Amino acid sequence: MHPFYWESAHGNFGDDLNLWLWDFLLPGFREVHPEILLVGVGTVLNQALLPKATRKLVVGSGFGYGKLPDLSDPSEWDIRCVRGPLTAEKVGLDRRLGIIDPAVMVADMPEFANLPKTDDAIFVPHWESTVGGIWPTVCKAAGLVYVDPCGEAKSVIRAIAQSRLVVAESMHAAILADAFRVPWVAVSTSPNINSFKWQDWAATVGVAYRPRYIPVSSRAEAITKGARFWGVDFANSEPQPDNPNERSFDDSLVMTRSDPRPSALRSAAKQLLAAPSTLALRQARKAEPQLSADGALAERKDRLREVLAGMRRDYF
Repeated sequence: MHPFYWESAHGNFGDDLNLWLWDFLLPGFREVHPEILLVGVGTVLNQALLPKATRKLVVGSGFGYGKLPDLSDPSEWDIRCVRGPLTAEKVGLDRRLGIIDPAVMVADMPEFANLPKTDDAIFVPHWESTVGGIWPTVCKAAGLVYVDPCGEAKSVIRAIAQSRLVVAESMHAAILADAFRVPWVAVSTSPNINSFKWQDWAATVGVAYRPRYIPVSSRAEAITKGARFWGVDFANSEPQPDNPNERSFDDSLVMTRSDPRPSALRSAAKQLLAAPSTLALRQARKAEPQLSADGALAERKDRLREVLAGMRRDYF
C-alpha cells in the first residue's frame, strides 16, 4: 500500500504526519497490496485530490472542501471509517463509522511518550495564516510561543505535546493537543472559515467548536485571505479551486528566514498595526480552555483500534 496525503506547497504538519504514522499503526503496510492507496489523515475526500481508477482504502479521512468523489464502486473504494459523523452522513455511511481523526494515535507513539513539559503557551495558526502574516511578532507581544504549522511535523507535534496550553487555529493543533491531554483554545482569523471539519472532529470527543475571532496580523495577510484590515476590505471575489495548492496565494508574501531584515521603524509600524491581533490573541491565551473527557477520547481510540485490527485481518 501507499499512503496518500495532501501535500501543501508550503508544508502542513497535520497532513505530513501521514508519511510515518501508518508505519506505526499498520507495520508492514507498504509491503502488501501495492495497487492500493491508503487514504488516512486529512480533509481529502475531494474529487479534485484523489486519483480515479485506483483502489482506495479509507480510514479516518474527512470531507470539507470541493466535491465528493463517486464512492459507489466497491471495487474502487473500501471505506472502513471516516473522521466524524458529519463526514459519515455526507458519504452515506452510518454516523457510527465517523469514529475519530487518526492523528490522535500519534500520542501512543513511544517517541512522544513522557516528553518533559515546558511552561509554554503556544499559538499554532492555520498554514494559510503564515502567508503574509507576522504572527511570530504578534505572539511575542501576546506572551505566546509561535509554532509554525509548516515546520517539520514531528517538531511541531513535540512542541504541542510539551506545552501547557495550545491556542489553535490549526485544527490538527487542537486534535493533537487534545490527544496529549493539553488544554486548548480554538481561534480563527477568518469569519468565513470552513467550520464543517472542526465540528466533524469535535462531535467525536464531545467538545464544541466556538472559535474566538482574531483579526489578521497584516495588510499582506488580509490581501491573501480577502479579509478586512484597519477598515479596508480586501475581499477577493474570485472563486477558489477545490485543490488548495491551486489557490491564488502570492508566494512573495510568505515569511521566510532569508527575507531581508526590515528597518526598525518599519517593524515598529507593523507591530503597531497588528495591535488588535495582539490584544485578541492575549485574550485567547487567558480564555477558559477546552479538553475532552478522558473516557470519550479513550473510547474512540479503542474503536479505531478495532478498525485497524479488521484491516490487518483482511489485507495482511
